[in-house]
Amino acid sequence: MKYAYIARHRRTWPTRLMCRLLDVSPSGFYEWSGRGPSGRSQEDARLTRSIRQSFERSDGTYGSPRVWHDLRAAGERCGRNRVARLMNAANLRARTRRRRPPGDGAERIEHHIAENRLQRDFEADGPNKKWVADFTYVWSAEGWLYVAAVMDLYSRRIVGWSMSETMHAKMVTDAMLMALWRRGEPQALMVHSDQGSQYTSDEFQQLLKARGITCSMSRRGDCWDTQSRMALNVGSRLTHAGIG
Repeated sequence: MKYAYIARHRRTWPTRLMCRLLDVSPSGFYEWSGRGPSGRSQEDARLTRSIRQSFERSDGTYGSPRVWHDLRAAGERCGRNRVARLMNAANLRARTRRRRPPGDGAERIEHHIAENRLQRDFEADGPNKKWVADFTYVWSAEGWLYVAAVMDLYSRRIVGWSMSETMHAKMVTDAMLMALWRRGEPQALMVHSDQGSQYTSDEFQQLLKARGITCSMSRRGDCWDTQSRMALNVGSRLTHAGIG
């Protein structure tokens, strides 16, 4: 570092003066300045280019651990500390992705919207009489993850669930199929949900119709009908031993 400083400023100050002030030998500096970059320096420069490519592919969101995994997957043999050092030297600092909550921009099928048959009567006199369905989203290192769940109002247990990277109708349909499989095709069942496009879709509605399930939906924009009774945090429920 001292030699590099002297080389940068030798047009401004005398070389020997800088060597004396920085406590290095002039002969050592002249020997250093006559050599090309060391093998280690050349390897660092090559590795830095690969690091920058991984960093830019992540839109600037990867830190050194994930960049290191990228490099290892590409066949590079390097340590995490070295990657962190080179990223710091290149001023490559990960930024946090914007956690903008996703929206449901899909079109709702109006003729599949059911009336509110539940009417906020969240009590059931037995299992498999009233189910409520909803989904939420949780932030992960890979972005938003969607979690759909079905709850039995009698036991307040999650009887079916599904996860997906996209909030398509298949996600909520898979959650309902799991619930039906686990509960043995219950009879005289009512399923209540909101009017999201996933629940008004042909795929979900045809499933309910084929199994003889009564459909109920809350009013548009009324979160208290379904979400408040789904414990508001489906994701945390799925991590507890009470699932089932």
